[in-house]
Parts: sequence; C-alpha cells; structure tokens
Amino acid sequence: MQHISWNDFEKVEMRIGTIIEVNDFPEARNPAYQMIIDFGELGIRKTSAQITKRYQKEGLLQRQIVAVINFPKKQIANIMSECLVLGAVGQENDIVLLHPGMKVENGLRIG
Repeated sequence: MQHISWNDFEKVEMRIGTIIEVNDFPEARNPAYQMIIDFGELGIRKTSAQITKRYQKEGLLQRQIVAVINFPKKQIANIMSECLVLGAVGQENDIVLLHPGMKVENGLRIG
C-alpha cells in the first residue's frame, strides 16, 4: 500500500450522480454497459462500466452512485468516457457499486 497526503486526496473529485440512461455496450472488449449519469450542477456525463455480472439495466436506472469526475476523458471503444464509476472489485471482476445510504443531491462531494 502506498500512502498519499491529504492534499493528494483532496484532488480527487468523487461525486454523487444518478444514472439516467443505461444501454448495452457490445463494442466493449469485456461485457459492460454504457451509462449516462446526472451530476446536478456539474452536468451530465457518459461512461461505461463492467457491471453486467451483478446488475441488470432496469435496476440501474435512477440509482445513485459514486464516481470520480476529474479524470481526463478516455476513449473506450466507440464512446468517450467522462467519469469513473466506483465499486468494490471482487473475484473475477465481480463489481459492487458504491452508493450513498440514502437519496442525496446529485453532485455532492465525497469527503
């Protein structure tokens, strides 16, 4: 484990967003969904996530999640990913999404 400073941690913009659209992503190398996430005043962003083992598209709609929004954009197959959805990664890439315990305002910072 490598230690980071508090200043390093403060640079990471982890925010709450609500998934407003989910689509299959057959162009991805590994099974994934394309998602559009609403971060309130911070805007709407696109991304993809390899979460098909545990989640169905219908169950993801309107779900709040935690994502990092200040990474540079990254091309993933035919979409430009604009954020990184966070989750606990288990064996064989079985991902459990991080989320607030109750509904909160989109865009709130994790700290």
